[in-house]
Amino acid sequence: MPLFDLDRPALESYLPDVWEPADFDAFWADTLAEARTFDLGLRMTKVDTGLCLVDVFDVEFAGFGGHPIKAWLTRPAGREEGAGLLPAVVEYNGYGGGRGLPHERLGWAAAGYVSLFMDTRGQGSRWGSGGQTPDPVGSGPATPGFMTRGILDPADHYYRRVFTDAVRAVDAVRAIAGVDPARVAVAGTSQGGGIALAAAGLVPGLMGVLPDVPFGCHFRRAVDLSDREPYTEITTYLSVHREHAAAAFRTLSYLDGVSFARRATAPALFSVALMDPICPPSTVYAAYNHYGERAGRVARSIEVYEFNEHEGGGGHQFVRQLPWLAAIANGRPAAGFSGSGA
Repeated sequence: MPLFDLDRPALESYLPDVWEPADFDAFWADTLAEARTFDLGLRMTKVDTGLCLVDVFDVEFAGFGGHPIKAWLTRPAGREEGAGLLPAVVEYNGYGGGRGLPHERLGWAAAGYVSLFMDTRGQGSRWGSGGQTPDPVGSGPATPGFMTRGILDPADHYYRRVFTDAVRAVDAVRAIAGVDPARVAVAGTSQGGGIALAAAGLVPGLMGVLPDVPFGCHFRRAVDLSDREPYTEITTYLSVHREHAAAAFRTLSYLDGVSFARRATAPALFSVALMDPICPPSTVYAAYNHYGERAGRVARSIEVYEFNEHEGGGGHQFVRQLPWLAAIANGRPAAGFSGSGA
């Protein structure tokens, strides 16, 4: 696909005024307070996978509404009691995928981290090796997919539940023996990157944030620019329910990655692909350029893949993430600062 969005100098200075509802912070504070009235219910069952260098656990914890959320936890095998606390990475998945099988996500554990890979409620039947977490909450009229489930009220929207699950996943990994609760990072690609940004804006004290080609940023522009799913779920819905546009975009304003990015306080390493038709680069830069602005000077940097579409950097990005996160985990500063434009 050719370049279709702003040119690179314009992207690097792109600071759109993305509207936020006045009660954004109260809405999320109340949501998380309600979720935490339920016991975390953390359960870990060791699984014999035939993998010799990592230990694998089938994890369950209470997410939004106390609903059980599944995850895989992998960590370096054979660590003795008293060997010291390990840093951890909580990872979120792309749109339509589930937690799959534990051997499919070994990179962080192989690098010496405790890795928690969260199942996304209701997803896992579109690609990959499946998911095992239902979403027991219903929806009004909606298009196929997840974007318009509860689109007329932020309290009912699907991503209110998912973002709450994401925060509780951090709570869960911080409660696991052998994890250093002060050294927990969040990561994800596409939808997972958007979920990681939500966690970054809602969870204090994270070690780092790794959002790759994040979805769910600057919804109004994304819907105007992208002709690909999942954003077209919104346009399809509004092409039928013409009278619902104002209510729909009001709901999405409580879920926008730009607003969460503004509230982030942890160092971040983004990635963006300049030919990405699914998550247009200007929507990613909207979140990146606003990242950490409420906290002042927050370390951030972005890897730019000029000729890639939504695959972004693929495995090349993980190569860049490893030394970046290792530096932070070992008490060295991350590269890049807000306002640097790099």
